[in-house]
Amino acid sequence: MALNEQIAETDRLIEDRFREHELADIVLSVPGIGTVLGAEFLAAVGGSLDDFDSPDALAAFAGVAPAPRDSGKVSGNLHRPLTHHRRLQRVFYTSALVSVRYDPNSRRFYDRKRAEGKKHVQAVLALARRRVNVMWALIRDRRCYQVTPPVTEAA
Repeated sequence: MALNEQIAETDRLIEDRFREHELADIVLSVPGIGTVLGAEFLAAVGGSLDDFDSPDALAAFAGVAPAPRDSGKVSGNLHRPLTHHRRLQRVFYTSALVSVRYDPNSRRFYDRKRAEGKKHVQAVLALARRRVNVMWALIRDRRCYQVTPPVTEAA
């Protein structure tokens, strides 16, 4: 019981420290990301995205962008990169997995990838890669995530 109390206290300290960060509200607005994953994200990227030139660089660092392993006449041989930030990859993968259940935009993207013939893990990884772009744009524009309903054509 004492260990559980220490864990709860540590969680409170992490949450308090995370909520003090200027990007906390933006990160928390993304479906599937709570205080723990948000704190891991900020810790992994160093508190800002200044070290990354583009969302592609962030995706490569996180290990959610395929890296070519071509050799000789073989091309299009894409694999998970050998070196990547495993915790950041876990942040994007876990948040993608959770967002499929709670965010209609993520669900629509996931269903589209499944309809294209991708397996579950492939579709979730594709969604995780897309979430890198979303997170990048939200932080760049300093705005929170909003669920936008699909646009329907007027009759």
